[in-house]
Amino acid sequence: MRVTSLLLALFGIVLAAALLGSTRSSAEQLPWLVSPVPPAPIAPSPPSPSAVPAWLQAHVGDGDGQISAVVLQRARAFYLQKVGEGAVDNPCYFAFDVTRPGGTGRRFYVICEANKTFRAVPAGHGSGRNLPGLPDFSNGQRCAKNFSNAEGSNLTSGGDYVTAEIRTSFKGYYRDAGTFEPLVRSFLQFDGEGVTANARKRAIGGHPGVIVRWMCRIKYPSSPYADKDGYVPYGKLIDYSAGRSNGCTSWPKSDAEKILALADNNPTTVYVYPEVRDIVAVDRALKAGVSPARAGLYWNASCLGEIGAPNFWPKETLEPALAQYKEDHPPAKPQPLPICKR
Repeated sequence: MRVTSLLLALFGIVLAAALLGSTRSSAEQLPWLVSPVPPAPIAPSPPSPSAVPAWLQAHVGDGDGQISAVVLQRARAFYLQKVGEGAVDNPCYFAFDVTRPGGTGRRFYVICEANKTFRAVPAGHGSGRNLPGLPDFSNGQRCAKNFSNAEGSNLTSGGDYVTAEIRTSFKGYYRDAGTFEPLVRSFLQFDGEGVTANARKRAIGGHPGVIVRWMCRIKYPSSPYADKDGYVPYGKLIDYSAGRSNGCTSWPKSDAEKILALADNNPTTVYVYPEVRDIVAVDRALKAGVSPARAGLYWNASCLGEIGAPNFWPKETLEPALAQYKEDHPPAKPQPLPICKR
């Protein structure tokens, strides 16, 4: 009995070690904090030409202002699904390909099949963060390498969204042609599904890529935005539509006005590429020495050459690390803005 018990105990130890080693080797295939390892995805198949109207098929391609086949396929399928469910009756839908170059690159799409219009505009992706003691998960202005659905990550998360309400908020005064002008910015809330279901909690949506960088306070008691002492914040107007956001989708001001008008009190779908399955599939193909294109996968070739390989940082592991960092580095007590010198 003692020998049998000893053998069983040894067998249990060996089995546990084998399972632990298997888990570690699988986890090591992906970047730090990516756990559990998602199942290997099935390579997406391109849409059949008959499934897409001829006028829209003419906009399919990998050039600037065109929409890649898999992005259109998924965006259109999600839109038609929501129309079929009665959740959406907007004649237009949106798509965003974050694998393409940012800046002036046109990679956000407004597709209105009812009147056969297709528009591609620039859009900003999530900036990410580079914090002491944590791996760098920041993104450059041109190409996105890192993606996440973690609160506080400032990263874009690909997947399915439906537009919700539009909220406006005062961002401060700035000087324009010698006069003080208020910036009141509109924000289109996205409601996500699946991995993006925490979009509202993360305050993920779309808005114009402009902000006022506060410098001081001016006395303006007649302003509807004045505080109890009659002051309003004043600063420099910053246009970052060709840059990065805190995880939201940002557009140039003129394009944002048109997009917001389409979605105002009329929900529609937003599909953001890439999803987790795409990021994992491309990373695995590259680690195996196979180009994504040969594996039947899509990633913009120009940006892939710059980033090397993409990373996904899930909320289950990144959020605790960010929470611990916040606890270890409490923000300084906010100080009132100085009064502007005339």
